[in-house]
Amino acid sequence: MKKNMKLKDGTYMPKLGQGTWYMGEDPKLREKEIEALQEGILLGMTLIDTAEMYGEGRSEKLVGEAIKIFPREDLFLVSKVYPHNAGRKNIFTSLKRSLERLDTPYLDLYLLHWRGSVPLSETIACMEEMKKEGLIKNWGVSNFDLEDMKELLSCPSGDQCSVNQVLYHLGSRGIEYDLLPYLKEENIALMAYCPLGHDKNKRRRITEHPVVREVAEKHSITPLQLMLSFTLVEDCVCAIPKASSLSHVKENAETLHLTLTEEDLLRLNEAFSAPRKSVPLDML
Repeated sequence: MKKNMKLKDGTYMPKLGQGTWYMGEDPKLREKEIEALQEGILLGMTLIDTAEMYGEGRSEKLVGEAIKIFPREDLFLVSKVYPHNAGRKNIFTSLKRSLERLDTPYLDLYLLHWRGSVPLSETIACMEEMKKEGLIKNWGVSNFDLEDMKELLSCPSGDQCSVNQVLYHLGSRGIEYDLLPYLKEENIALMAYCPLGHDKNKRRRITEHPVVREVAEKHSITPLQLMLSFTLVEDCVCAIPKASSLSHVKENAETLHLTLTEEDLLRLNEAFSAPRKSVPLDML
């Protein structure tokens, strides 16, 4: 499996990264979480995704602590701005605070967390200014469905959007019908959040399915590793699973060395088929 993917400006972004939602919120877990993030970086998962929303900045501070032992150029840092901060009045301050918490001079990617009331054209203009100032390398969006993306790209400089971060996993494949083909056509990368499922019941329904267990056993991997590998099949998709323990981090990293066969994918498609019509975007 490829370890990197190319964004539309030629920048390389890791195919597999680390999510940090809920990390940094419990002081008792701080050292364990920092250790997990650092181990993930050492294992090649150098993309770290966070947001000003996560713990109201505590996640960004935790990431800043974890990454300080690594050369900045070896990392790919992603953060997200609240929709209510995405206008000219607040976005530059939001970015400045994120950079301060992360203790970095720039972000590799800055995302609008979800769509709000600020006009898209205003957010885009600000993103482009931040690019020119060297504060961000690229920008994108999160939780944008097909019609949102079409509107975004109709705005001035909207075609500079590099990434759309959405919920995507084996049990939630609605994006495959129309959103993913559109992103491919426009050369926009898809970043999959919650690639291991977003609640225990859904995850169990997938990991305990006989086909999933059989395919995982064939490759001598766990059902969760199979789920993660599935999201990485497309060249234009990367994934950001969260892992706050060393064992889970190592398990995630091992999927970089796995390639699913056509037969594997056919069997998974039969067990968890993609919808044959447009469905609302699945999001948290």
